Amino acid sequence: MRQRVAKANRALDAHCFCRFTDLHIGWRYLAGMLLRKLFPALVLVTLSPVRLALCQNPAMAADIRWHPQQPIQGSFVFVIVRVGPDGGSDTEVVVSGNLAGQPLHFEPDRFGEHRALAPVPVNARETIPLQLSVQQGRRTAHRVVTIGVQPGNFRSERLTVSSRFTTRPDSALQERIRRESARSARVSRETHNTPRMWSGEFVRPRPSRITSEFGTGRMFNGQLRSRHMGVDFDGDVGDPIRAANRGVVAVVGDFYYAGNVVYLDHGAGLVTIYMHMSAVDVEEGQIVERGEVLGKVGATGRVTGPHTHWVARYGRISVNALSLFELDVAPLAQPASLRVEPAER
Repeated sequence: MRQRVAKANRALDAHCFCRFTDLHIGWRYLAGMLLRKLFPALVLVTLSPVRLALCQNPAMAADIRWHPQQPIQGSFVFVIVRVGPDGGSDTEVVVSGNLAGQPLHFEPDRFGEHRALAPVPVNARETIPLQLSVQQGRRTAHRVVTIGVQPGNFRSERLTVSSRFTTRPDSALQERIRRESARSARVSRETHNTPRMWSGEFVRPRPSRITSEFGTGRMFNGQLRSRHMGVDFDGDVGDPIRAANRGVVAVVGDFYYAGNVVYLDHGAGLVTIYMHMSAVDVEEGQIVERGEVLGKVGATGRVTGPHTHWVARYGRISVNALSLFELDVAPLAQPASLRVEPAER
């Protein structure tokens, strides 16, 4: 069987830009071969970590994997690409990609691999396509890899709030909400232009218990209004709220739903948001470090009581902020802004 697979792969080299080599055989191999013939641009479809190679340059190979290997709906994942040498170790390698409509920011890690943070949306289906491009010297390979997604199994809860938050807003209030949404969306766009600022492990904004989990369906006054796209931490008014990691304060505002809010742009697509504060201790444009106090717990905006609503986004996609703690961040090198250049002698 292995000999037949190898022979078929060699035959495909004359008809496609690249070939797919994988340890899987049987129906997965046959399905991949059929897809390559029908859709040459869609070279690779698999649910497992894979290996790619340029058809006329087997030395240029790319091993692709992701961690966690079975991400769930509404979570972060690391996409990891290892590219084999082509024409010497000094040949520059550039990896780019896109997942869920968001650009990925690959960078070399401590092990010579390229790694990027990526979002799996809360409404992702059983699979999600990952688009990748690998440029090595003058050669470029484009691939689509399919990642399997596990269900989030989200719960639902009933809440009672002031009727002013559930009735249709008047035109003036609609305009306020629109402006606030535009400020939020601008941060989601501009974070892709900010170099990565965060490094090392993330910390919780509050050490207290979690009172409402990510993804929970929310019934306000008996009507299903939304899905809870953050994590709620218990707290008393005045308790400190801390930055999850290093970043720049992108927004400080008083929003209708979020109350007093702080947006931290951590760069390379990652944003964290801290809502319902009673007081804010930072200002826009300020760089804050991991664990630095941003403000105090409050009950501003649409709330049932004092707490901290913590949101993590990749670009415009909100995912479970707690999944940041499941990532293996050790292989990442320090961001360029934190590197200390040796002193000249």
